[in-house]
Amino acid sequence: MELRVLKYFLMVAREENITRAAKLLHVTQPTLSRQLMQLEQELGIKLFQRSNHSIILTEEGMLLKRRAQEIVSLVEKTRRELSNKEEEIVGEVSIGCGETKNMSFLSEQITMFRKRYPFVEFHILSATADDIKERIEKGLLDIGLLVEPVDIGKYEFIRMPQKEQWGVLTRDDSMLAGREFVTPEDLSGVPLIMVKREDVRNRLSNWFGDYYEGLEIAATYNLLLNAVNMVRHQVGSALCFQLDSGYSGLSFIPFSPRLETGAVLAWKKNQTYSRATQKFIQFARKHIIDIYDDAI
Repeated sequence: MELRVLKYFLMVAREENITRAAKLLHVTQPTLSRQLMQLEQELGIKLFQRSNHSIILTEEGMLLKRRAQEIVSLVEKTRRELSNKEEEIVGEVSIGCGETKNMSFLSEQITMFRKRYPFVEFHILSATADDIKERIEKGLLDIGLLVEPVDIGKYEFIRMPQKEQWGVLTRDDSMLAGREFVTPEDLSGVPLIMVKREDVRNRLSNWFGDYYEGLEIAATYNLLLNAVNMVRHQVGSALCFQLDSGYSGLSFIPFSPRLETGAVLAWKKNQTYSRATQKFIQFARKHIIDIYDDAI
């Protein structure tokens, strides 16, 4: 498979129309159709369901679309990294981040780093720890801000300076509002919006103890913004971290007994990174170590 043909395929998949895709790619329609047919012959599968007015991806076509997007993204990222001038630090650093208070610290590091190296561009992806690790393994992300529990056996990492505090996010007019803290018993019988990650749910189950089996789980979430929306619309109260951001009409109430979770900044061991990424890792590591030294 040629990279050029994969780009042709992705354009057709996006437009769902050969004529429009050909115009955008600046090739003739017969040329584009022939390239797609040769790709199908090479793979031995049918990629599109064709009609008079549009073409739609088959199940195999959907799989190739996902893989082609990853391939094209990785090739373009590599090309940009290799084109950097040796005498200056330029390029990109891609970081996957969970929704955590430590993101504020990371943002501060990015700000300070760019004052020193203004030609470095950061790409931030919000996702769960599992999704971030998968993208790091594929080379689509350089670094991950991962919320524990998470298996980091294959990674080098820096432990972040702040612990994440668990609690419940609820409407100001709910029966829980106004409390200083909530206990497992307080949440029994309350519709809850639960995190989707199994490792995190296991940790929460230990905190709830005997009350866990009787919980009323109304929904699950992987990113907090959607959970906030569901809380506002009375789906339930969300089990989550306390973040720096406040949400109008909603209140965060911490758990009692207190439950905290750590976070790490992680990257693959024995991996060759761009100079920009190497510099940022060194920069962040130094500042985090300095924080720990000051605390001693």
